[in-house]
Amino acid sequence: MGIKERQDREKQAVRQSILEVARDLFTTEGYRNVSIRKIAERIEYSPAAIYSYFASKDDIYMALAEDGFRRLDVKLQAADRTGSPLDQVRAGWWAFYEFSKEQPAYFELLFVDRSVPKITEAWDGFEILQKLMADAAAGLQRAVDAGQLPRSLEPIAAMHVLWGALVGPSVLALCQRLGPGEDRDLLARDVLEAVIAGLPPDNRPLPSMEKYQQLLGRRTGTDNQPSPNESGAPR
Repeated sequence: MGIKERQDREKQAVRQSILEVARDLFTTEGYRNVSIRKIAERIEYSPAAIYSYFASKDDIYMALAEDGFRRLDVKLQAADRTGSPLDQVRAGWWAFYEFSKEQPAYFELLFVDRSVPKITEAWDGFEILQKLMADAAAGLQRAVDAGQLPRSLEPIAAMHVLWGALVGPSVLALCQRLGPGEDRDLLARDVLEAVIAGLPPDNRPLPSMEKYQQLLGRRTGTDNQPSPNESGAPR
């Protein structure tokens, strides 16, 4: 191994250590209560050393968010794709729910903590999130095309409904708000099935969706592709 290769590997290891410590501190103490100095103290580095890797605490969060969405993408790509289009929709959203169990720290940072920087303010830099949303909408559209969902269904609006619905039982479990004997998996499964069964034939785009049509359209190369609603997007 050459000197430069070894140095690059050491730098990557330090960067990963910073991210892991920051992730743990953000989830245990809350994003707003963690400083660069506190992160530096935890890994026994100087604040100046941290700044040589990340310009700010917000940059550390954005790197964690990128990593979190990529982990979510891996989970979703591994979901069962052997059934009908609607079965695949179910499998994909169930994988989203399972992500909250398998990666609770990332799930909390991506979808729960309101004090973190708004991802919508750095939308152009989050191609992985745009991909996730486009994939979810495309899956719903395939179910529409197969006649398993109403022809008038707006895929992006339906995606937001499913997204919001599955966040609910995930957060209840993460925050330990379920009662004794309540099964988080059964609750999540009931929610998923109820939402799919209740998607109305006259489902319409959310009121502020027009603002995001251009954003998602940049990635897909279309002018009429809907984009995420700000109130439903991760912060």
